[in-house]
Amino acid sequence: MTFRANSPHARDAAHHLHPYTNMADHEAIGPHIISRGEGIYVFDDDGKRYIEGLAGLWCAALGFSEKRLVEAAHKQLDTLPYYHNFAHKACEPTIELADYLINHAPCEDMAKVFFTNSGSEANDTQIKIVWYYNNILGRPEKKKIFARTGAYHGITLAASSLTGLQYTHNAFDVPLKNFLHTQCPHYYHHGEDGESELAFAKRCADILEQQILDAGPETCAAFIAEPFLGAGGVIPPPQGYFEAIQIVLDKYDMLLIIDEVISGFYRTGNRFATQTYNLKPDLITIAKALSAAYLPIAGVMISKKISDVINQGSKKYGMFGTGYTYGGHPVPAAVAMETQKIYDEMNIGDHVNMVSHRFAERLKQLGGHPLVGETRGIGLIGGIELVRDKTDRVNFDPQHKVAPWCANKMTELGLIARPLFNDTIGLCPPLIITDQQIDDMFDILEQAIDITHKDYVSTL
Repeated sequence: MTFRANSPHARDAAHHLHPYTNMADHEAIGPHIISRGEGIYVFDDDGKRYIEGLAGLWCAALGFSEKRLVEAAHKQLDTLPYYHNFAHKACEPTIELADYLINHAPCEDMAKVFFTNSGSEANDTQIKIVWYYNNILGRPEKKKIFARTGAYHGITLAASSLTGLQYTHNAFDVPLKNFLHTQCPHYYHHGEDGESELAFAKRCADILEQQILDAGPETCAAFIAEPFLGAGGVIPPPQGYFEAIQIVLDKYDMLLIIDEVISGFYRTGNRFATQTYNLKPDLITIAKALSAAYLPIAGVMISKKISDVINQGSKKYGMFGTGYTYGGHPVPAAVAMETQKIYDEMNIGDHVNMVSHRFAERLKQLGGHPLVGETRGIGLIGGIELVRDKTDRVNFDPQHKVAPWCANKMTELGLIARPLFNDTIGLCPPLIITDQQIDDMFDILEQAIDITHKDYVSTL
């Protein structure tokens, strides 16, 4: 493609290194520039409107034109545009937000919040806290952390070591030492003939236990999990999964970290998916919808058990020697606090539970399409897996990029969604979506899948 000299497209292609982008292709085709947003829609620089079917990156929970969040940011910028939280300093929006989060935590034993700027930073901090915790308890060898194949937990060196997706590891020399991956709990692909979901869940737990025994239980510190796998294909846990996993963790004195970066703040209808699945975490990671993505903010919620050990560490070493310049920044904190007030005033959980019925109906209907192997989801998040063979559950060769081809067709038709692992199309619209808008979204998706089946898959 030829770009007009000095156009935004030309300057972007020349000078902007994009995340999760094929940069060789990007220099040739340039960017798709999004210029503004309104409700669940975004508009490109040509004025074309799109349904934002993934809420940006799973995060724009209140859409793209919530004026109260703009006003909250402006008010705080005009009052105290920045301050830090080091060395006993604090600012009121951060105090209010921490207090609110603990008072509305999904587990009554949550005690403290440590603020970061992204989910990746938060999960990186989770690792440091787990290691610090065991060092203070006199167990310096207890450092190994298990995640799942197919999981996504961020992209710093340590967080990407937790992530179980190969494309995040290629040529980056990760995973680092002390990070291990266990069975992806995807019953559709990994369940054996005649095996129930309960039996599959127990087998996943047995695999984890054997890995712990092989690694040495005295060296195994924690297990991290999304309540449902997000970027790995929107995969809910099989029946009985977390109950079976918790038995293993308790047996070997391992902590449970629940990554609520995507699932937190009403995506499943409850404030946290920890409530949806009745989980018992020691640590919780939050981000994304915490501020409805209007400003970057994330955090680590820690139980009293962990907090008490950190206090012991301070008696030995003095200060808790970690933190971020912008962690707990007053402006994102003010926006996040206003976001929580909006959620409460809107009864957003009730809204999600209401419209999720239509979302689930349309998702289920797609399961009958000859190109669709499985549909899955909960609340307002879903995955549609495109397969070569429905009967034998066989995926396409990844080199054919069937889901990316379909996603490009959706974009042409006015819907932005995301191709995920195993040719899955992910849907995660803003929580404010209506029944009619859900139908509009699925109408475009169905059309794109039909075209993909007819015009692309038939040529493979």
